[in-house]
Amino acid sequence: MYCGKYVFAQLIEFLPQKTFQRIVMKHQGDKYIKSFSCWNQLLIMMYGQLSGCESLRELVCIVSAHTPKSYHLGFGKSVITRSNLAKANANRDYKIFEEFAYKMIAIAQSKRITREFEIAGRFYAFDSTTIDLCLNLFWWASFRKTKGGIKVHTLYDVITQIPTFLHITEAKVHDMNAMDEIPYEPNAYYIFDRGYFDLERLFTVNLIRSNFIIRERGHLQYKIIDGEELLEGSDNILYDQTITAYWTKNKQEISRSSPTHRFLLG
Repeated sequence: MYCGKYVFAQLIEFLPQKTFQRIVMKHQGDKYIKSFSCWNQLLIMMYGQLSGCESLRELVCIVSAHTPKSYHLGFGKSVITRSNLAKANANRDYKIFEEFAYKMIAIAQSKRITREFEIAGRFYAFDSTTIDLCLNLFWWASFRKTKGGIKVHTLYDVITQIPTFLHITEAKVHDMNAMDEIPYEPNAYYIFDRGYFDLERLFTVNLIRSNFIIRERGHLQYKIIDGEELLEGSDNILYDQTITAYWTKNKQEISRSSPTHRFLLG
């Protein structure tokens, strides 16, 4: 008879439980809780994710089938019901699990950094994805007349290939608005697509001495302040110029819309 640990129990050994408990104490997540703790809740939801469960009902059915093993899997001694699990998900502070997730991301980043990417600095890519939701169940996520959804705005670490920041909004929120939530870092590089072409928001990246890379949207009107007209180096950069953008009316320059920006074209 095999007496070793279950595979799932071996996996959760990599989680820093003491760190999680400190976060729980900080937010008083286990206050007045007698049996089904935040740690038990975390492990059950992780088990459901790894098992590919599509609903709480399916998850509870699977967990109930393994009731004799629940304690050794980390689910606690009490019987798990769908109502208790749903109440825990609805009432407990999400910041407990969010803070722990960012802690795990930091640990993963430290283990993924290699010397293959030789350029100094941190490199991030920012984009969003839309998740469709049923309007009958998620009425608050109204997107179109017959469609509901949310957007997940993700800041992706290019070097470690790990998401470092997630911001969830309604699907109707424009991508540009999520730029205000990015935890910008000095001396970092941020990559955007043309949907984020907002010079006022992009200038905030310059204010903290960081850089951004973005595709031009439309015909940008600008004046060259400094820089060579054409470079012939081996790094595939054709232009390296400092520019200032402006807008016009009736072919007359009215005012400059932003301070100067460094402009690279390759």
